Amino acid sequence: MAKVSCRKAFSSELLAQARQNPQIWAMATDSRGSVTIGDFFKELPNQSLELGIAEQNAVAVAAGAALMGKNVFVAGPSCFLTARAYEQIKVDVAYNHTNVKIVGVSAGVSYGPLGCTHTSLHDIAGMRALPGLSVFVPADAVQTRFLTRWLTGYEGPAFLRMGRGDVESVYGEEETFQVGRAKLARQGSDVTLAACGECVWQALQAAELLAQRGVSARVLDFFSIKPFDEEAVIRAAEETGAILTVEEHSVCGGLGEQVARTVVENRPVPVKILGFPDSECRVGASADLFRAYGLTGEAIADQALRLLGKGR
Repeated sequence: MAKVSCRKAFSSELLAQARQNPQIWAMATDSRGSVTIGDFFKELPNQSLELGIAEQNAVAVAAGAALMGKNVFVAGPSCFLTARAYEQIKVDVAYNHTNVKIVGVSAGVSYGPLGCTHTSLHDIAGMRALPGLSVFVPADAVQTRFLTRWLTGYEGPAFLRMGRGDVESVYGEEETFQVGRAKLARQGSDVTLAACGECVWQALQAAELLAQRGVSARVLDFFSIKPFDEEAVIRAAEETGAILTVEEHSVCGGLGEQVARTVVENRPVPVKILGFPDSECRVGASADLFRAYGLTGEAIADQALRLLGKGR
């Protein structure tokens, strides 16, 4: 299947849903190009609003529109929405439980060449800490379209996080998903690879490499970060005995720590967290940074073998 970016899948699906429902609004922060949402603004000018480079204002206006009955999707670069407007998301959206969806695009190191100001390795941690705010990280375009459709029918605040570039297809169009439940992307019995976002594809590549070494790796896609599927983690701990987590996010406060907490409280087994370390960030293309920080299929497979005591 051809590669498609999650942001394009989001914008096309949101437009399709908004054509049928005039209560769906889109707001941008001088980010129509970044979000690829220009067609929405052209076709539905009465359901769209440009706020400019003013993320705090955008979230506040979105909350106000939601209180007037609108289902608002405010979209922009995740590095700015989730940092500059954190207080507005906390107070106007989460605490007041307004029907606003924060859509953070170009997350992680999608903007890697632009430097550390444009990285977004904090957003999962920050958003999942807010009460009542759901958090989703799709792995590919199919999952993004599903989540976008689901969110148009969901009454409440949420954060939808995605990258910038075209991504490999993890799922076929006929695939089904359940919010709050991890998606079993590959069955396995020796170790579990728990991933989210674009790292799901890398985890699947690692599982293939591990199979060549006689290791059966289960791959769990935690696209639903909050609500979180603790049962899948506990079951993986009991059935595979070791869990390796992979995410395009800081190792502080993301998927890995959520998995580790669940394991420690319920079924202690060896856990290894892969992500971006708590150190100075590097500048470079996304693919280069994935290699530098050990988030490729080969590096993940090597770490899994070490976790099992079989690596170098």
